[in-house]
Amino acid sequence: MPLGKRVTEVTTAEFPKNGKNGNQISYKEKSVSKDTAVSTGFTLFQAEEPQYSFNDIILNKSVYDAIQDVLVLYDKRDLLFNQWGLGERQKNQNRAGINLYGYSGTGKSMAAHAIAKQLNRKILTVDYSQIESKYVGETSKNLVAMFNYAKETNAAIFFDEADALLSRRVTNMSNSTDVSVNQTRSVLLVLINEYDDLILFATNFISNYDPAFLRRILAHVKFELPDEENRYKLWRMYIPSSMPTDVNIRKLAEKYNGITGSNISNAVLNASLRAARLNESLVKHSYFEAAIESIIKSKADNDELGTITSKRTVSEEYVKSQFGGKLPK
Repeated sequence: MPLGKRVTEVTTAEFPKNGKNGNQISYKEKSVSKDTAVSTGFTLFQAEEPQYSFNDIILNKSVYDAIQDVLVLYDKRDLLFNQWGLGERQKNQNRAGINLYGYSGTGKSMAAHAIAKQLNRKILTVDYSQIESKYVGETSKNLVAMFNYAKETNAAIFFDEADALLSRRVTNMSNSTDVSVNQTRSVLLVLINEYDDLILFATNFISNYDPAFLRRILAHVKFELPDEENRYKLWRMYIPSSMPTDVNIRKLAEKYNGITGSNISNAVLNASLRAARLNESLVKHSYFEAAIESIIKSKADNDELGTITSKRTVSEEYVKSQFGGKLPK
């Protein structure tokens, strides 16, 4: 959801150093501690009620079980930290970073909402394009304010498309933009490291993460493509019971693999559009097959076009011209 305007009330900020708290943030010239900063007066962040529960999404059992394993941290705290003695070794007993990664369209964002709902939390979705500022240093200030706001409202922080913020830091800095990017990454790293509560991440590109962020996230849950039984459930879910159709859902689930719930949803809509355009009284099974085959073909073409290598033969004279008149050794 839109996060609103940039925080203009923040006038100064000092970020945590060496893992120590107690630094100051000044709001409208009124200095308050980082841990108790109030959010009154700005509209950059807005926690919302979760839009989905685990009853609304279809996940492979391995994915669902992996998520629930982490959430036991909240359900069985006494057993874990008192009876089993983890409290003697684990100082941050509320800390739970969960990274949801994998194929696009497999339900990662919906699962983040479901996690928040199961824990009776609101969810604060972080959109990098909204929090980023054109002013050097302002993005970092916004991040500090965001973590304070989440703590005040007891909201689960959710970094959607998290690789935009958790990507690798620039090693060969050549301009002020590179310096600003590194500053933002470093501040975020400290904030995550010190935050004793729930943070959710979702990405299609876990390989873009800086290793330092990976080490600070408790659990990584890979979202696989739906298996045949879940494809069957997805087709059933997205085809309304009131739709006039002769579709064979079991046949669709068996025949077409390598697809996501998002693909299935789009195929159902496209099949319906064709039937409506042709003034048909029935959304035919063949329309569903044509729609999903078109989606599968577009995915294959995208993969192929993304790996095309262009080749051309050049003369020896051309090579010499590129290397000062001599062939490279």
